[in-house]
Amino acid sequence: MRHPYPIREIARQAGLSEATVDRVLNNRGGVRESTAMEVHQAIKDLDRQRTQVRIGGRTFMIDIVMQSPQRFSTAVRNALEAELPALQPAVMRSRFHFRETGAASELIAILDKIAKRGSQGVILKAPDVPEVGAAVGRLVAAGIPVVTLVSDLPSSARMAYVGIDNRAAGTTAAYLVGQWLGDRAGNILTTISRGVFRGEEEREMGFRSAIRNTRPHRTLVEVTGSDGLDATQYDLVLDALQRDPSINAVYSMGGGNAATVAAFADLGRECAVFIAHDLDQDNTRLLRTHRISAVLHHDLRHDMRRACQTIMRAHRALPDEGPALPSAIQVVTPYNMPPGSTVA
Repeated sequence: MRHPYPIREIARQAGLSEATVDRVLNNRGGVRESTAMEVHQAIKDLDRQRTQVRIGGRTFMIDIVMQSPQRFSTAVRNALEAELPALQPAVMRSRFHFRETGAASELIAILDKIAKRGSQGVILKAPDVPEVGAAVGRLVAAGIPVVTLVSDLPSSARMAYVGIDNRAAGTTAAYLVGQWLGDRAGNILTTISRGVFRGEEEREMGFRSAIRNTRPHRTLVEVTGSDGLDATQYDLVLDALQRDPSINAVYSMGGGNAATVAAFADLGRECAVFIAHDLDQDNTRLLRTHRISAVLHHDLRHDMRRACQTIMRAHRALPDEGPALPSAIQVVTPYNMPPGSTVA
């Protein structure tokens, strides 16, 4: 595989030894296929971040660890890499550890590997369970600052949280659903990828509280456990719709929206209001075609810039700016899509 990078640079990007990288690049064998894939992915990551490689200034190697559907982790990767030039003269290099689902123990193993290997910072989206919090504590004890993204771990030793006020987002969704439904009868489907994510839990709390106060006659029907994946979301939503023929609105906190829309369509059911989160590729397409009503959006590029700057402040490379406010919540409809919103 032709490339312009020294073995030392590839090894650092991959988090492997130089000897292992050398064996892979020279096809000497004795290396697991998964390890070889890590080396090739490291070269691809270096290619994507090449604009930063030769810039003078202090270099930071950070790790992005996320449990989320691929559509969202891809959006995060793109947002980070789009922001890299804005961080000049500092050089921010990143390693990515993305998984869609799995046991918490697998994610903890990734965090412990980073703690052992070393890093200058971790940006983390993970379930809020005690075992993950303990792993964050081990990272911090090893001198590695941790910034949580989108979904917080408030009881952990993380340095900061970057993202929206999720409870306020849930309240905003309740307001929109109430305004659009008006006096129409019907119950509301709420979809959560999995209850262990603090961000989704807070959205649900805000939504439920606001509906209880303003529309107490409406019943909320919860669907959870899909991990935000279309393959599992479809069956869960189909079952809920068949059990409750009065459902005619959706607040999606955890994704899988293409599957939810398909379940309504396959049953010939109307969805009068559909509020979702994040302008990923799926939601952009669904919004443009008017199959969802609005998306509660926050600027991921701004979030990633803040997360990187927070890590730089932990290393005293930037001055302290004091407490940071949550990211702004934008209500996006088909008629006010942000510039650059595309469908792949």
